[in-house]
Amino acid sequence: MSHMSEGEVFHEKQRLELCAIHALNNVLQEKVFTKETADEICKRSVQCLCADQVQGFILNVPSRVSLGMVSLPLRRRHWLAVKQVSGSYYNLDSKLKNPICIGGEAELRTFLSEQLSQDVSEMLLVVQREVEEDGSWLTTDERKK
Repeated sequence: MSHMSEGEVFHEKQRLELCAIHALNNVLQEKVFTKETADEICKRSVQCLCADQVQGFILNVPSRVSLGMVSLPLRRRHWLAVKQVSGSYYNLDSKLKNPICIGGEAELRTFLSEQLSQDVSEMLLVVQREVEEDGSWLTTDERKK
């Protein structure tokens, strides 16, 4: 990395409950994110996404624990994928017997909003490098901010 002397490794240490921010900065090898910038990103609506520029959506959502047919009062986390295939968006959750067609972009936005409204849910976007670099995963209005 150009901003580091040879052999120097950027290592942001744990502070408060900000491990996601520290992990991102450590991978990027510089302080890119702060709590404030991360909060601003997290508060964005799914309406600001250019869904056709996103290769996939990875969601981390609460999941019920079951023992056979009995649902236990425990909560776990589960990762699932959503991807557009042949013009329709599909829920590719590995717990499903088959992929479920969500529908078009309007239905996708509703699905994502519902998933993200659950207790502490998270979403990662999978985009091409060029899309990330030019910010085209966001609507034009959001890119101007």
